[in-house]
Formats: sequence, structure tokens, C-alpha cells
Amino acid sequence: MSGAGPSLRERAIRLLALREHSRSELVRKLAAHGSADEIDATLARLGELGLQSDERFARAWIRSKAARFGLARLRHELARRGLARDVIEDALALEADASEIDRARAVWAGKFGKTPQDRSEWAKQARFLQGRGFSADTITRLLKENPDESA
Repeated sequence: MSGAGPSLRERAIRLLALREHSRSELVRKLAAHGSADEIDATLARLGELGLQSDERFARAWIRSKAARFGLARLRHELARRGLARDVIEDALALEADASEIDRARAVWAGKFGKTPQDRSEWAKQARFLQGRGFSADTITRLLKENPDESA
């Protein structure tokens, strides 16, 4: 590579200084700046040094999003970012503190706060929660609750 700009390593470290990145995100962002072999070697070295970790990325990402999304959405978004299934499942087990129903209840309360009065309202609330990645079972349980029971 010619010495015109920052090296691959410098570029990767700058990206990681801004926030955690998955390995596949870094591969994509560095693709225009080096060959696949150069990028692979650079990222392997950063991994050895502990500067890049898919596990750390997954845990940080879940911590930042878990209060707003259900397990299905968290799982999908991490897979979309190129993480291995076992890395995703380990991170979810470690970081998704509150139960799925507790997180769904908090998301629901922030948006609606009152039980649906008719089928149309029930469907609207269910669609919202489904879009946030909560399971059908969790949605049904939540929307059938009495408001007094959630306290």
C-alpha cells in the first residue's frame, strides 16, 4: 500500500476509538483501503491485542438497545452485523438483564400506558411490540394483563 494516507491499522483504531465495531463492520469500512488479506491480518492483530472483540461489541450493543427491543430484534440486528450465533446467544444471556416481559412492559408503558379498549387498539399495540422484536407469547401476556397487576 502506498504511504499517502493513514495505514489500515490506524484507520481501524480510529474507528474503534469512536465505538465498538464488529469484525465484519470493520472489514466493510476498511475494504476501500486495502486488500482482503491485509485487512484480515490487521484485524487479526487487533483482536490478539484485545482492541477488537466481537464479544465485547455484542455486549455493548445489547446494553445500549435492550431496554427498547425484544430478544428477536436484538438477535436479528446482531446477526445482521455479522456476528456468529454463539457470540450472540452468549451476549444475550449475559446482558439482557430484565425478563422479556419486563422489557416489553416498559416499552409498552412508554408508548401507550393504558390497556387496549377494543380490537383495533389491541392490534395496534401488538404490531408496535412485534416491530420491537417481542414474541407473540410475550405480547399476548402483556396485553391481557390488568394494569393493576403490572405494579
